[in-house]
Amino acid sequence: MPGPGAIIHDGLKGGGRPRITPIRMTADGERKERVEAVQRHAATSAFGRPLIQNNLRALVVEAIVDLALPEGWRWCSADWAAWDFEHADGTYLEVKQSAARQTWAAPRNPSPPRFDIAHRKGRWDGAAWIAEPGRYAHIYVFGHHPISDDTADHRDPAQWRFYVVAAGDLPAAQSVSLRSLQALVQPCRFEGLAERAEALRRSLVS
Repeated sequence: MPGPGAIIHDGLKGGGRPRITPIRMTADGERKERVEAVQRHAATSAFGRPLIQNNLRALVVEAIVDLALPEGWRWCSADWAAWDFEHADGTYLEVKQSAARQTWAAPRNPSPPRFDIAHRKGRWDGAAWIAEPGRYAHIYVFGHHPISDDTADHRDPAQWRFYVVAAGDLPAAQSVSLRSLQALVQPCRFEGLAERAEALRRSLVS
């Protein structure tokens, strides 16, 4: 049987099967329902399993950080944004992440975790390109998910460890290892992330 949103044209020459011509859905209620169904389906496909693929995991970690940060911070990462969060006082924060368990089969000797901290050649401000080399965030939050067994769930904030570092304390390098971060700061859990980020922000603006 033809579904909703279709017109049946019968009486075809030669007595063939009825021809079904889809029509554009015009009812606002139906359109909204379809859009919400697509949103649910896409969200389930991307984030409905414990292990999140690399190019989507960053969004999950940013969502976790957003849940942790107190009022005054705004989640602003989108497209080619130069930082991920900004505070009302003008402090910028960037999130980096790495996970021990991946969506693919891990090699026998996996590489140690590293995080990209490379200086950029410039940044976008709306539609304008600003040639301003450097790092733009004042604070970096490095999220590491250390669990490699079958209990790993990238969506669980309690399974992440966070390293909150001032940009000025990072090495002049393209990337930084987890071991180097551990030499700089002690990790914190989700429950302590807000306090750690706020303490660093206050120290930078004082």
